[in-house]
Amino acid sequence: MQASILAICYLIGSISFIIGLKMLSHPATARRGNLVSMAGMGIAILGTLFLYQPGGNALRNLPWIVGAMLIGSVIGAVSARKVKMTAMPEMVSMFNGMGGLCAALISVVELGRIAQDHSDMHVLSILAGMVIGSVSFTGSMIAYGKLRGKIKDHAFRGQHLVNLLVLALIITAGAIIIRGDGSVPAVIFFSMLGLSVVYGILFVLPIGGADMPVVISLLNSFTGIATACAGFLYNNQVMLTGGILVGSAGAILTILMCKAMNRSLMNVLIGSFGNTGAASAHSTGEQGAYKEISLSDAAMVMGYAHKVMIVPGYGLAVAQAQHVCHDLGKLLQKNGVEVKYAIHPVAGRMPGHMNVLLAEADVSYDDLLELEPANEQFGSTDVVLILGANDVVNPAAQDDPSSPIYGMPILEVGKAKLVIVNKRSMRPGYAGIENGLFFKPNTSMVFGDAKTVLQELVNLVKEL
Repeated sequence: MQASILAICYLIGSISFIIGLKMLSHPATARRGNLVSMAGMGIAILGTLFLYQPGGNALRNLPWIVGAMLIGSVIGAVSARKVKMTAMPEMVSMFNGMGGLCAALISVVELGRIAQDHSDMHVLSILAGMVIGSVSFTGSMIAYGKLRGKIKDHAFRGQHLVNLLVLALIITAGAIIIRGDGSVPAVIFFSMLGLSVVYGILFVLPIGGADMPVVISLLNSFTGIATACAGFLYNNQVMLTGGILVGSAGAILTILMCKAMNRSLMNVLIGSFGNTGAASAHSTGEQGAYKEISLSDAAMVMGYAHKVMIVPGYGLAVAQAQHVCHDLGKLLQKNGVEVKYAIHPVAGRMPGHMNVLLAEADVSYDDLLELEPANEQFGSTDVVLILGANDVVNPAAQDDPSSPIYGMPILEVGKAKLVIVNKRSMRPGYAGIENGLFFKPNTSMVFGDAKTVLQELVNLVKEL
C-alpha cells in the first residue's frame, strides 16, 4: 500500500515539474510555475521520507536527513533573499555546482554496488553521474570565481589537445571498469574521478566573460543529466523526470545561445569557446572621438520622439535601475511615445538575465522584443537608449573579421536616427573589446550611474 502511495507521490511530482516548466515560458505565469514545481517536489520529498521502505524496512537516519534538509533550506532561503540582482549569476553557478557535487557523491557512495550488481546500465549510470557531476561542480565553481572577478581567464598552448587527452583517459578508464569482471580497482575509479575534476577546471578556465551565459546554460544541462543518471540508478521516477527536464532544457538553451553568439557547440565541449586572448588586441585601439549629450537634450529628444527603444545591459543590473527604467518607459508612453525594450539572448551574465531584471520591475512582456524582431524595428526608431550594454551592440561583430566576436548576431542599434549610450566610462565591456558604435556620427554618450541618469531623465521629461 505504501509503495503505491509513494508511486502516486512521484507521479504528482513529475507532472508538477512538467506543468511548472511550461508555466515558466511566460513571465505572467512564471511565479506560479515555480510554486507548482516546489509543491510537487515537496510532495515527493515527504513521500520519500515517510513511505519509502528500502528492503521492507523504514528509512533509517531520519533525524540526520531532516536536520540536513533544514540546514540547507535555511542557508538557501537566506542566500536567495539577500542576493543582489547583479550577483544572481554567481548564485546560479553556485547552486548548480552543488547539484553536480551531489550527483557525483551519489556515484562515489554507490561504488560498492558495481561489484554487487555488475549490470552494464547500472555501472554506466554510476560512472556517468560521477563524471558529469564532477565536471559540473568544478566547472560551476570556476564560473562562480570568474563572475566574482576572483579568477582570470587562462589558456595555454595546446590546451585543446590536453582537454581531448583528458577526455580520452576518462573514457578509457570507464571502458575498463565496464568491461571488468565486477571488481573495480579503486585506483582506476578515483583516477577517473580526479580526471573529471581536472577536466571541469580546464573546460571553463579559458572561457571569456562575455561567453559565460552559454557556459552556465551548458553546466546546468550537465547537472540535469547527472541527476537523471542518479534517478535511473535508484529507479526513482521523480529524480529521473526532473533530471531529464533540466538536462534537455539546458541543452536546448545552450544550442540557442551558441546560435545567438555564432559559436560552435563542439568548441564549447573541448573548452576553446570564447577564448578572449585575441580580444586584448582590439581593446586599446583609438577609433576616433566620441561626443556627449546633455541629460536635458536627451530628455528633449526622447520626450518628443515617436518611438524609443531601450536596450538593457549588465550596467542596468549593477545600478539596480530596472524600476526607474520602467518609470521612464511608462512616462514616455503616457506622453504618446511608443516604447519597446530590445533584449539580446546573451545580455548580462546568465541566460534570461535581462528578462528577469525587467520582469522584477513589472515591465509588460508585450513590450519586450527579441533579437530579430528588434532589429526589424530599429530602422523606424527615433531614439535608442542603451543602458550598460556593450558587446551585444558592438558593430565589430559585423564589420571586423579579426574581432573575437565576428559573426555574432547583435542588436543593430546603429540603424536608428539617434543612439544614446549610458556607461560609467569608456572602458571596454566584459569581453574586453573596443566598441566602434561609440564613435559613430549618430551616437552620443551619457556617462554616469544608470540609476542616477535615469532618475534625472524622468524628472526632466516630466518638465516638458
